[in-house]
Amino acid sequence: MSQLAGWTARYLGTPRQSPFCADVVETATGRLVLRRLNAVAAESDPSSHAEVRVLRAACKKLKTLSLSGHTLYTTCEPCPMCMSMALWSAIDRVVFGATIADAAKHCRQIYIPAKTVAKNSDMVCTVVGPVGQADCVALFEDKRMQAMMKTWRHAKAKPTA
Repeated sequence: MSQLAGWTARYLGTPRQSPFCADVVETATGRLVLRRLNAVAAESDPSSHAEVRVLRAACKKLKTLSLSGHTLYTTCEPCPMCMSMALWSAIDRVVFGATIADAAKHCRQIYIPAKTVAKNSDMVCTVVGPVGQADCVALFEDKRMQAMMKTWRHAKAKPTA
């Protein structure tokens, strides 16, 4: 997990900075398939969470709907949308660093734990975390992230005409 947090930290202070990053890795070999950062602001797409982006891209790269045999590593506990995506993609395991409560200190969150989402489905996925929590929380607490996350906390939908 500290390797993922370290890679993510390289983007702090850049236009692509985000504390949210995710990897899809072959469970048996540990081989990295893909890595993605959150791109919600960059793509003006509220579903462009790191986990959703990496799961979509991994399915396309591997030309499959099933990521069975793979593990999702993420710097933060997946939100219900991301955890649902992990379940639908048949990923074996999700390993996360920071918790939803850690992230909520800095940006808006939905308070439904990933383990609860997994438990309330008929799909099998092991959820492990927090792992490497301090390294992942440090991404949120970095001064360069603080200004950006302040705008996230106060983001409101624009009225439509």
